[in-house]
Amino acid sequence: MTEKVTIRCLPTGVPGLDDLLGGGIPEFSFNLIAGSPGCGKTTLAHQLMFGLATPERPAVYFTVLGEPPLKMLRYQQQFSFFDFERINASVRFINLTEEAMSGKFDVVLARIVAEVEASSPALVFVDSFRSVNEAAKDNSKQTSSLQQLVQKLGMRLTGWQTTSFLVGEYSLAESDTNPVFTVADGLLWMTQSVHRNSMVRKLQVMKMRGRAQIPGLHTFRISDEGIRVFPRVILGGDPTDTPPGESRLSMGVPLLDEMLGGGVPSGYSMLIAGPAGSGKTILTTSFLMEGARVGENGVIASFEKRPRQSHSRRLDELVEAGQLAIIDTRALDLSIDETLYELTVQIKRLKAKRVVIDSLSGFELALAPTFREDFRESLYRMVAVLTGMGVTVLMTSEMEDRYDDLRFSPYGNAFLTDAIIVQRYVEVGSRLERVMAVVKVRASMHSRELRLFDIDKDGIVIGDALPGYEGLLSGQPTRSTRDGRT
Repeated sequence: MTEKVTIRCLPTGVPGLDDLLGGGIPEFSFNLIAGSPGCGKTTLAHQLMFGLATPERPAVYFTVLGEPPLKMLRYQQQFSFFDFERINASVRFINLTEEAMSGKFDVVLARIVAEVEASSPALVFVDSFRSVNEAAKDNSKQTSSLQQLVQKLGMRLTGWQTTSFLVGEYSLAESDTNPVFTVADGLLWMTQSVHRNSMVRKLQVMKMRGRAQIPGLHTFRISDEGIRVFPRVILGGDPTDTPPGESRLSMGVPLLDEMLGGGVPSGYSMLIAGPAGSGKTILTTSFLMEGARVGENGVIASFEKRPRQSHSRRLDELVEAGQLAIIDTRALDLSIDETLYELTVQIKRLKAKRVVIDSLSGFELALAPTFREDFRESLYRMVAVLTGMGVTVLMTSEMEDRYDDLRFSPYGNAFLTDAIIVQRYVEVGSRLERVMAVVKVRASMHSRELRLFDIDKDGIVIGDALPGYEGLLSGQPTRSTRDGRT
């Protein structure tokens, strides 16, 4: 019986990619980075190279008929991962243009073999490998076919115990006929699409031998730091040991916990619905501040413009104290996966118990148009992942005061949440008043009263119920006649 071989995985240095690959890139693997022009293939290759290369594990980067090395370096050095001090130390660039122009596969292979044997690199990159094929198309004198070159190159690089990456512009139609797709151990496919005014980039691990990668298309973003991948989080990632609803969390508002039947059950999702100015954000702030007071850290994804008011300053103080993380939502063309990935990272970092999304309306507007089409389904998945981690989630939803239509969310997703608080404006005695009610708390008794509430410098103050009125939800209540009054 043969001994089991353990495949070592190398951390790539690309945020999110190791999670996508199931731990990193397998050592001594033969990989292909493919996709359309401009989708970030060369940037990913350089980021991988600088993330993986060390003086003990040097890298060689072969350029073919694409950009010359000097031009490539001029642009790639703008990224923060680029390190000039490592050029010609742990990273070397070699131009294969002359060999590729000969149109002979054997000549290209011989040069690669000579350079690799001379320097014994642990990492080899060939960019763009597609150019080798294109240059040889019209040469009838070549002695080796593309398939033979790929097989020879793959065997040579594997025999040298190198981890290698071929970079090329390919279409999906070629994946069935081009031999490089068959020989490669790993295949990273990058795409970009324009929808209206937004640019969306996605990465897919189409193949990675010996690894259980996360399937599907995953969004990624190119910034000054390079590429960052946002893997689609699978349901049931890191469940809590405490079953949902076993304990209660205080909202930090006197009388509201009583209305909820003792506070919001832990691990629940809650929707706070109401019109503009009704105090939804202030209520979520109280929730987060109460958590900090009792030692329960929080995370907030705020899609609303935060004025410099007292509740905003309080949140800033919690951030400085390390009790709260605020997700940066200023980037254009967000995706649900990007936001969810950032939330899960911060939840794990702070061991957070409370999460706020303020608001769903702003969240939808921040998304790239292509992601708005399945916003409801993505929102369901996001809530399921977060509550599966044991955190309690509060979401706000901007609603018009349409008194002939009692809805709690424009997305038809109120049924997805475990609890609902509604805030409304009503006219009482020629005054515009605010009322609040607990619509539901799943598997729990709760108050069904409509209570007046006000907002002062300390936050929300809940007042009395209005038993002497009827038709409150119509916006224009009248005195009840049940007790003989008119």
